[in-house]
Amino acid sequence: MDADLVGDVSEGELLRRVFAVLKGSSRALIGPGDDAAVLATPGGRVVATTDTLVHGPDFRLAWSSGYDLGYKAAAVNLSDVAAMGATPTALLVALAIPDDIPVPFVEELARGFRAGCDELAPGCAVEGGDLTVSRTLTVAVTALGVLEGDPVTRAGARAGDEVAVAGELGRAGRGLALLFERFRSPDGEPIPVDAASLSPEERLDLAAQLRPTPPVALGPVAARAGATAMMDVSDGLLLDAARLADASGVTLDLTADLSDLALTGGEDHALLATFGAGRVPEGFRVIGDAVERTAHPVTLRGAAPDRLGGWDPYRDWDAGTG
Repeated sequence: MDADLVGDVSEGELLRRVFAVLKGSSRALIGPGDDAAVLATPGGRVVATTDTLVHGPDFRLAWSSGYDLGYKAAAVNLSDVAAMGATPTALLVALAIPDDIPVPFVEELARGFRAGCDELAPGCAVEGGDLTVSRTLTVAVTALGVLEGDPVTRAGARAGDEVAVAGELGRAGRGLALLFERFRSPDGEPIPVDAASLSPEERLDLAAQLRPTPPVALGPVAARAGATAMMDVSDGLLLDAARLADASGVTLDLTADLSDLALTGGEDHALLATFGAGRVPEGFRVIGDAVERTAHPVTLRGAAPDRLGGWDPYRDWDAGTG
């Protein structure tokens, strides 16, 4: 028997199926099902961020399963909370779903959200959101987190700090290149991935793109170690390093051997941070130094890069590069 489509069931029935999947760990005093969630806020300060994934510029259904999409939507938001030095506590998810989407796809989406929270930020859970119909599948997520101490912003790096990164750089970019090079029809439309044709290394590259696993737990670790500045690397290391450098009024001189994709590929969701000399915690690796501001926000062994590269949805997606 064919699976129900979203247009064949009521909103209440679809929510019932989603909630059945999402039941699990929660820090909420009142969770999904009421007009709003009620969350405990130890310390009295809440970190909040939001991100939207839209079919077309951000994902393609030919390449992403419902599970992959839910996991990635959780991961990218959890990473932003971690980049402030906070511990994620809750996600609020708004779904705009075409009525011809199968209901099991939505259930898999929920399973991906639950797995992303359980694996990357234990104790965090989806605590509510919204559901509506749309011609374009859209997943909008708000993530909340709590701080142990002061937030770590982009604006605190000082000359003399060490620049460090946690997480992989470049693998997600290789995964995206693989999708565009091997899994499109002659007219450029995405086609399903032939998993059997992939090498073990290509599988890892594809997983980094479709189901990223950012080092969420290392955000609070960096904060406790005295990180002076930090941010999520989502648009490419050079571009994001320039943003942190501009916010802090310094230049970041990168001295590590890094590939072009590590420097300019997007969607790594690594953590870029600066620390006082000798204070870089385990899990981070040093890739350069913060120096007095020069004419360029970021340099490679003292020289300006040819380009910052990175991901810009207004520039890249329609051109078929993202």
